[in-house]
Amino acid sequence: MGDRWHVEVDRSVCIGSAQCLHHAPGAFRLDSARQSHPVEPDTDASEQVLEAAESCPVEAIAISLPGSGEAVFPPEE
Repeated sequence: MGDRWHVEVDRSVCIGSAQCLHHAPGAFRLDSARQSHPVEPDTDASEQVLEAAESCPVEAIAISLPGSGEAVFPPEE
């Protein structure tokens, strides 16, 4: 993909389903409260990270382009 992404998890929405870990195990981890957060908030764009965001049952994961803040996921409507 070649781009860099900024990944955020809305911890007030996260339910700890761990779907993100299933799709991108190196990119996310759960803390002691079973809430997800990115290992590196600014990371290389990858299909696995996008799949993790898309698979989140409560859409707690947001991906944007660093600098511009343009949304990658969820897409702007």
